Amino acid sequence: MLTNLKGMPYGLSDKDIEWVEETINNMSIEEKIGQLFIVLGKSSNEEYIRNLVEKYHIGGARYTERDPLKVLHQNRAFQKYSKTPMFIAANCEDGGSSLCQNGTQVATQAQCGATATPEAAYRMGNIGGIEATALGCNWTFSPIVDILFNWRNTIVNTRAFGNEADQVLELAKANIKGLKNSNILTSAKHFPGDGVEERDQHLVMGINDLTCEEWDASFGKVYRSLIEDGLETVMIGHIALPAYSRKLRPGILDEEIMPATLAPEITTDLLRKQLGFQGLVVTDASHMGGLLSAKPRNEQLPYAIAAGCDMFLFMHDEEEDFQYMLDGYEKGIISEERLQEALEHILGMKAKLGLHKMKAESLEESTTKLMQIGSAEHLAVAKEIADESITLVKDTQGLLPIDVREKKRAMLYFLESAPVSYADGTDKAKKIVIEELEKAGFQVDVNDSFYDLEQRERSPFNKFKIMAMPTVESFKKQYDVVFVFVHMKGYAQENNVRVKYSAPHSNELPWWINEVPTVCVSLSYTNHLYDLPMMKTFINAYGPTRACIRATVEKITGQSEFKGKFNETVWCNSWDTRY
Repeated sequence: MLTNLKGMPYGLSDKDIEWVEETINNMSIEEKIGQLFIVLGKSSNEEYIRNLVEKYHIGGARYTERDPLKVLHQNRAFQKYSKTPMFIAANCEDGGSSLCQNGTQVATQAQCGATATPEAAYRMGNIGGIEATALGCNWTFSPIVDILFNWRNTIVNTRAFGNEADQVLELAKANIKGLKNSNILTSAKHFPGDGVEERDQHLVMGINDLTCEEWDASFGKVYRSLIEDGLETVMIGHIALPAYSRKLRPGILDEEIMPATLAPEITTDLLRKQLGFQGLVVTDASHMGGLLSAKPRNEQLPYAIAAGCDMFLFMHDEEEDFQYMLDGYEKGIISEERLQEALEHILGMKAKLGLHKMKAESLEESTTKLMQIGSAEHLAVAKEIADESITLVKDTQGLLPIDVREKKRAMLYFLESAPVSYADGTDKAKKIVIEELEKAGFQVDVNDSFYDLEQRERSPFNKFKIMAMPTVESFKKQYDVVFVFVHMKGYAQENNVRVKYSAPHSNELPWWINEVPTVCVSLSYTNHLYDLPMMKTFINAYGPTRACIRATVEKITGQSEFKGKFNETVWCNSWDTRY
């Protein structure tokens, strides 16, 4: 054995280790190569799953299905047809919202960071673990332990626990503790660390440009402490760490610096040797630009394993990628020793989960567990965390709290990202905002965005309609208060997401800011003051959920106090955002 499976993070018994050894020894080379892959299932059809599992011998799967019952059947089918028990992976970054259509969005990681204690991070992890395992999942690609050093970075803005290593570490440990109440593996990501620059590794190779000393004191501190606590798996980002590549590979040329996924000096020398990590390493998704542009596809696969990654996340074409990996082994890119080590890590973690001795539940037992997903109890926790986290960043005009009896007539401007498809309609969070404002007693008029106009009737004249404004005096007579809710999204679409109005010269531009008292609320990113410095009352609500929106409205109207805290990144290094 190349790996100490009795030590951390495995803790296996002699019998467990015997199973690992025998399983590997009895595998064909095709079965060994298949264990290196986690596929993104394209269908919940049982015959499709059977063919995928039996033909490619895959080690694990992620799924795209959203219906919880279909997810359950799909995950049971994966295990049913697999000769070796499979990893079923999920993302529990905010609880259970990404698991299925009614999973509980407990809180974003930024929201947890806005609360006074690590309790929110723990409870978010606990609920995520419960809902994930109810679906048959046994591995979560969370928590995110990136550090939001750069306010421009919107990739991890709401997905990071904070902008300081100590806070990120404290909340990550609490989150992992909550997750570990379920039989699920956790994975810290995205090594060697995102949040330093503003680009998105989904689109381009990320670059963490900290010095070795700066990295050791921040990301290195976080990972070293988690490893010492028994961290089980690490996800490698498509992020380069040039300072350490140059230190560990003297003379390396700039053009030779690779993302950590393909850099043995980062994944093997730094993570495994210097930091002492002996657990399972998985790549980030292989359809991301940060990997796709680094090498030809037939080199990406085997070189990722050769660099020290144990599992490769997602296939483009199953047959082609499988052959690329097999060719890499036969050409010696993946050595016999490296393949053996990867398989020991994979099978060792499966043994740690007890997958090799786990009896299949009856369908009735499994279906009953689905009742835990989106339960009233879990929604109540989300409501409590919303109350604790909603953050008043500034109110320099002294507007809050608003007495609805005095300021009842409201105009709502809802700034949203362009719909991916008009077939899906415009942002559903707008309806929730309207309902909660009206519930609080406001009489709400809603400004139509360009997207609303196009949704009702496609017309070349809509770009002119959206420019139309009332007279200033009539607007002042008609409204007591203006609400601006901002819900911008851009994950994996653009490198940095900024406030964008629905059309040029739109009437959404805050022309009314000095005419009628205005409250601005962000339902996502925390850095919108850079584009909206004129807003004198600004609130970070962290999420577009009803719990977050209701708690925000309650605090605006004085029914409860603002309890959330913010860090310096909200000011975006600009003096005008503070006033």
